[in-house]
Formats: sequence, structure tokens, C-alpha cells
Amino acid sequence: MAAQGFGKAFLTASPESVPGPTRSRISLPWFRSVTDITLLLVTTKAGDTLSALESWLPYIAKDTPVVLFQNGLGSQQAVAERWPDRPILAASTTEGANRPEPDVLVHAGTGDTWVGPLTDSASDYTESVVQQLAQSGLQVHTENSIVQRLWQKLVVNAGINAFTALLDCPNGAIVGAPLYRQTIDGLCTEIAALLQADTGEHATPQALRERIEAIAKSTASNTSSMRADVNAGRKTEIDFINGYLMQCGQRHGIATPVNQMLVQRVQAL
Repeated sequence: MAAQGFGKAFLTASPESVPGPTRSRISLPWFRSVTDITLLLVTTKAGDTLSALESWLPYIAKDTPVVLFQNGLGSQQAVAERWPDRPILAASTTEGANRPEPDVLVHAGTGDTWVGPLTDSASDYTESVVQQLAQSGLQVHTENSIVQRLWQKLVVNAGINAFTALLDCPNGAIVGAPLYRQTIDGLCTEIAALLQADTGEHATPQALRERIEAIAKSTASNTSSMRADVNAGRKTEIDFINGYLMQCGQRHGIATPVNQMLVQRVQAL
């Protein structure tokens, strides 16, 4: 979300999948007025989402759809509860990107993006939002059960991100690390119980481990956002990933000692 005013910001985009010097300099025009906004995409860190919207939404038309692109869970529900009468949607994506320099964005992998409603009024906007996002070249799909979809990504993030931050390694390297091997089965047992209690979905701990390791291996050279945050000295999103699972456990009376250990260790970095 850019500040009001005139001017341009520049970003160098570099598709990692194309060999050689393929960087492109992209102009990002600032909008002149909040009245120009017909679709608001919120790409802040999960912990900044609520405060960012509290600053901006009073100036934005109440029928403007808002799409949340946050990791984990918790921030999305907080926004929907804060503004139940606005069209609030959430997105889940498997697109990969990282920012090695302040003005450089690397597209590290293509994927799919799902968008679905969080508030009642958002259902009327979902198809038009999907169509607008698809014009960018993304593979975008409608997902009426978006929280369920977010849970699927949460499972993978909970099994990868904290380990990459603690071990300071790319995704694929966690699978052979002693810390991971000693704790992943206990972690997956917790996640399976939480998934069943919170969504009604049944998945065995072994199936969850296989899913996590398949993603870790297919994105072996990628740096997770949590590892990048730790290395850059930024606050991580652990509270909305393994921390959210802890909160879920408290709601359902399910012990989550492995998630608690990971949260405490990441917070101590």
C-alpha cells in the first residue's frame, strides 16, 4: 500500500528459472488517491495486517474488496472479525519469491493461487477478484473453503519454516538434520490432532510428514520467509504458524509441546 502522492518506485524483477541476466526494471506508479482503489491486496507480514488496515480502511470505500495474502492463520480471522460488513477475502498461494536486496525481487517458483471469502458479503466479489488477479498471469482459482485451504499451507509451513530458521538452511536441508528427525513425528502427531479437531479433516501423522517432506524436497534450494526474516533481523511470523497451532491446541484441550518448543526457540533467535 503506497502513500498518497505522485512519483514512481522501481523494482528489479529476476525470474530465477530463466538462466542468464534476465533482470527487468519495473516501474511501480503510486496511486494519487485512495478513491482510485477498486481492489486492495494486503501483502504485509501477518503481525502487521490489522494495524495496517486500521490506518487505511477508514478512507477506502466500504464495497472495495480486500484480499489478504498472509502466511499462517490468525491474522485473517482477526481482520474478518474486525470488519464483518466489508468484503474481506483471503488468498493462499504456492508462488515462490524472495527479496535478496531491498529493490530486487526474485520469482523463485511458479504455482497456484486460491481466493475465497472470509465474510458473508465477500462471496459476491470472489469471481470478479479471481478474474482481476488472473489478468496478471497468475494461475488463480476460486476456493469457497478458503480457511481449509489455508490450513493445508499452514501444515507445510509449520513443518518447514521453523526448522530452516533454527538450522539456518534452505528447505531441503532440514530433512536430514538431527533436530528435524528427532521432532518431526511428534510435531505431525500434534498437527494431525489439531487438524481433526479444528476442521474435521482426518490425516495420519505419517501422511502429514510425507506431505511436508515432499514440499521440502521440491523446494530444496528455497529460503523460507522465516529464515530470511531471522537473517535480516526482522520479527518472524512464528506466532501465526506454530504459535497458531499452540492457540488451537489451547482451544481444543490438545497438548502441543513440540510446537511450543519450536516457537520458544525461534523467538529466542
